[in-house]
This record gives sequence, C-alpha cells and structure tokens, in this order.
Amino acid sequence: MDENTSLRKHTLISAIMASFLTPFMGSAVNLAIPNIGLEFDAGATLLSWTVSSYLLITAALLLPFGRLADMVGRKKVFVTGLAVFTLGSLLSAAAWSIESLIVFRLLQGSGGAMIFGTSMAILTSVFPPQERGKALGYNLAAVYTGLSLGPVLGGVLNHQMGWRSIYYFIVLLGAAAFVVTLTKLKGEWLGAAGERFDSTGTVLYIVGLVAVLYGFSTIATSVWAKYILVLGLVLMVLFVRHEIRAQHPILNMKLFKNVGFAFSNLAALINYSATFAVGFLLSLHLQVVMGINSQTAGLILLAQPVIMALLSPFTGRLSDRVEPRVVASWGMGLTTLGLFILVFISRSTPVWLIILNLALLGTGFALFSSPNSNAIMGSVEKRFYGVASSTLGTMRLVGQAVSMAVATLFIDLYVGTAGLSPAYADQIVASVKVSFMVFAVTCLFGIYASLARGEINTGAERG
Repeated sequence: MDENTSLRKHTLISAIMASFLTPFMGSAVNLAIPNIGLEFDAGATLLSWTVSSYLLITAALLLPFGRLADMVGRKKVFVTGLAVFTLGSLLSAAAWSIESLIVFRLLQGSGGAMIFGTSMAILTSVFPPQERGKALGYNLAAVYTGLSLGPVLGGVLNHQMGWRSIYYFIVLLGAAAFVVTLTKLKGEWLGAAGERFDSTGTVLYIVGLVAVLYGFSTIATSVWAKYILVLGLVLMVLFVRHEIRAQHPILNMKLFKNVGFAFSNLAALINYSATFAVGFLLSLHLQVVMGINSQTAGLILLAQPVIMALLSPFTGRLSDRVEPRVVASWGMGLTTLGLFILVFISRSTPVWLIILNLALLGTGFALFSSPNSNAIMGSVEKRFYGVASSTLGTMRLVGQAVSMAVATLFIDLYVGTAGLSPAYADQIVASVKVSFMVFAVTCLFGIYASLARGEINTGAERG
C-alpha cells in the first residue's frame, strides 16, 4: 500500500469514527432523559436544556472553529475536538446535578463543533476530486449508522446499566478515534496560514446566532423570547456588515457570490429545517396516538436512517459522475412527496404505510445529502475547505433547531398545557399534520434552491 493510499484509508477511518460519535450520542442520550430527570429531580425545562445546550453551542462555534482550523491546521483542531468531546462525555457521566450536566454538555458541544468544522474539510483535502463524493458518502453513512444504532444500543445500555453507561460507551469510542487520528493520520492541512483571526466577527456571530436560535425556539412560551430574537437578528445584521468589511473574516461573504455555494447551502438549510423533526413527531404519533410502546416505535423509526446509511455511499459515488444538482434535486423531490403523504396521517394509518413512507424519506435524504455536500465542497477553492465545511455544518444544525422549533410551536398551539396523553390524541394529530404541511411546503422551495445552483463540476480540481 503506497503512502497516499494509506493516508486516505486512515483519514476515512478517523472521519467515519468521529462522524459516528455525535449522532449516536444524540439519538442514544435522548432515551435516557426520563431517567436523568428522575435521578436529579429535574423539571422539563432543565431537561430540555441538556439536549438544546449541545445543539446551540455546536451551531454557534462551528464557523469560528472552521476558520481557526484553516489558519492553524485542520488536523490540530480535529484532534483537539476529539479530546474535548471525549472529556466532556466523561464529565457528563460523572455529573452530580442537572446543572453540572448542562455545563458538561456545553463542553461536549464545543468539541463537537471542532469535529464537525474540520472532518469534511480534511476528507476533501486528502481525497482527489474524482473520489470525493465516494468518501463523503461513506462519511455520511457513518452519521446515519450512528442515528440507527443510537436508539437500539442506547435503550439497552440505559435499561441494563443506567444512563451514565451511555456516556462511558461514548468515552470509549471517542478515545479510540483520538488514538487512531493521533497515531495514523500523518500530515497537516492549512488554507489561511498567517492571517488574523476575526475576534469581533466571532463575538457578533456567536452571541447573535445563540440569541436567534434561543429566541425562536422559545417564542411560544417566553415573554422575553421576541426581544431576544430581535436582538439576535440585529447582531446578525451587524455581523454581516462587519464581515463584508473585514480583511480576514471568519466567513468570507464573497463565497456567497458563488451561486453554486450559496444555493447549495440554502438547500441544506431548507432540507434539515423540513426533515429533522420527522422522527420526533412520528414518535409522538406512534406512542401517544396509536398506543405503540417505545421499543416497537423505535424499530419502526429505524426505517429512515437505515435506508440513509445503505444508500449514501452509492449516491455519493453517483454525484462524482452525474451533476450534483440533478441527484440532489431528485432527492429533495422525493422528500417533499414523503412529507406531503404524512400530512394525511391519522389514528387509523397502518404501520406498514408509515414504514414505507419513512423508507421513501430515507431514499430522498440519501439522494440529497451526499451530492449536496459534494457540490458545496466542489464549488470552492482548496483554501476555503474549512469554512465551507463548517458553513454546511452550521446550516445543518441551524436547520435542526428551526425544525424542532416549528414542531414545538404547533404542539403548543394545538395541545397547549394539556399534556401529551391519549385523551388529547385529536389535538396531537392536528399539530402533527400542520407541521408536516409546513415542512412539505418548505421542502418544495428547497427543490428550486437545489436546481438554481447550476452545474458544479465536482470531478475537476479547483485551485
């Protein structure tokens, strides 16, 4: 095995291990929330922050860490991220209160941002253009495998050994990924060595994005949310103005003059905004409305991520030969169709139809995600790989937060404080159907964004 082949193999292994970690953690830990609440005698608000704190801090720090990686070295930031993520997981397992757990989840999210902001950039730096889609496809397959195994393995660990065992398992995986990366991944990749770090832009961005996400997600329950949201929007406008004028911005706004880059990121934001809450809503419908137990509901919901994991390597390779906008737009179209079908869900909808529709959604997402990632990374020059990677990651996390905020908003409006019980099944069904209608219409606009990007020749190297 020659040196380049060995480097590519170990880079792919490191990226796959890291990409498996975070989605596995999210889907596994969600099952432990009730047990955590019982142990710490915590209310719903603090328990929700154990989930949302990780999401918010990761979204806020992705772009700054992506920029930092371009300046000081992508491998350095990636390895540091694995170490911080693993340490945060270990401390979370040893948490003595709900407040300490939230703090350690923030630390874990910081490490997650370093990983997200660099893994795709390293893959794109190491693999030649004609193999890039395949590598990104395997990387995304690891994400979907983590999503698939999380509910199953997390449920077993939580039931047999308690919620802390999930974090200890994540520590083992994180430590293994850290060792492999540190010992086997040779070399370093930079794109902006010697440039200054934009501290002002970083502060505006972090505070503004956190304010926007927090304000939007709590607008139905907090009187202060609208003021926080407005403050966040003002700060984001100031951030954009500052970045346009900055000599070395954390986000080069000129990249968005590139039609392929701009519309590919917009398509990603729309896709995640329309799809992330699907599992959450269907879980409520299956368990509360249809009376299916959580274990069976989890197995039903596996249909979507399993299809994603199986198809992503093939769709990635397909985007090396066929224009990404064609493949990704077909994927967005299938996703729109799947969401539209779910608008008609009811108490009497057969389980087999839900499973088939989840498989349709999984196929659509697999067709969209790998080619869209390939299009984003193929539309920029090498020196912008880190920013491009972290921008895509930010679109994903912001989209996830928006998706959950929309779902929560309609549940609040239709169900209110009545509680999620079978007695209010009609209200729950109504909130689920309206959410899916909003998501389907949103995804319809996503087809336009995907087609509008134009042709991107991912099989040719960019300077």
